[in-house]
Amino acid sequence: MKYLVMVQGAQADYDAMRGQSSGHSPAWSEPELRAMFAYMNSINDDLRDSGELVDARGLVEPARTRFVTADTEGRPVVQENPYGATMEVTAGYWVLDCATPERVAEIAARVAQCPQPAGAPEYPVVIRPVDEGEGPEAG
Repeated sequence: MKYLVMVQGAQADYDAMRGQSSGHSPAWSEPELRAMFAYMNSINDDLRDSGELVDARGLVEPARTRFVTADTEGRPVVQENPYGATMEVTAGYWVLDCATPERVAEIAARVAQCPQPAGAPEYPVVIRPVDEGEGPEAG
């Protein structure tokens, strides 16, 4: 079974990683950033070695997000930077192929233990099974 495992963050967290503290999140130091990236890379290496890693990516800061709708004539209407500084969004993800829900929960718990500065917000790690159904074209 495939699972989407997501970590969350906010624009204020991205700013904190660039050294800008706020009431939402303390500034990260260079050693704290290196520790976080080393920790996440070790998880990725282990998942690659176990054959469970399908894909993993970090996402750019929420300020670079665009929402797109269509006007009455079908033309794109683009809203830039739709999130507030502290609104939680997906900050990164893994697509994993795990034998059991318990195994993906073990991995998510490991992700949740990622080092961060004291006082930084803690977000839950989100697990969503991937629908691998045949879709409407099947049959």
